[in-house]
Amino acid sequence: MSRVALLYVDDDDDIRAIAELALGLDPTLDVRTAPGGAAALALLDGGAGWRPDVALLDVMMPEMGGVELARHLRTRPGLGRLPIIFMTARARAGDISEYTAIGQSAMIAKPFDPMTLAATVRERLRGIHARG
Repeated sequence: MSRVALLYVDDDDDIRAIAELALGLDPTLDVRTAPGGAAALALLDGGAGWRPDVALLDVMMPEMGGVELARHLRTRPGLGRLPIIFMTARARAGDISEYTAIGQSAMIAKPFDPMTLAATVRERLRGIHARG
């Protein structure tokens, strides 16, 4: 499998650490994390040239939630078609419509299973790429 650069953004330190550990078990994932939207944008602006192939964004974060961050990512050069997977406990029909309107590619419900998180991300990416 080809290597995938993955950006995971979550304001909860414990959840972010668990997700980073779980995703890091997959040797084909190059995982970078950020504790919020501003930190994620700073990571992308850091000059290292690293660009994600997919972003996993927590929906409910203070200051800049996942929806707002997704809007910012969509305006960045080279990231307009970045697959975005929202990680959320909010999966009501109205919420899903909002996520889809801003270009969400897929969703993973919280709480997630750390043992299957990497496989779930790969499954969602396959579905995204199949839809083209």
